[in-house]
Amino acid sequence: MEKLMGFVGATVGSLVGWYLGALVGFTTGMLLSIVGTAVGLWLGRWVMQRWLEG
Repeated sequence: MEKLMGFVGATVGSLVGWYLGALVGFTTGMLLSIVGTAVGLWLGRWVMQRWLEG
C-alpha cells in the first residue's frame, strides 16, 4: 500500500509541477515536474506512514 501511495503522490506532484511550470515555459515545466515528482513521492509515503498505519 505504501508503494501505491508513493505512486499516486508522485503522479499528482508531477502534474502540479508541470502545470505550474508550463505557465513560464517548457523547460521550467519539465524541471518543476521532476521536483513535483520527488515531493509527491515523499509526501505520499509520509501520509501512508503517519496517517494510515498509525
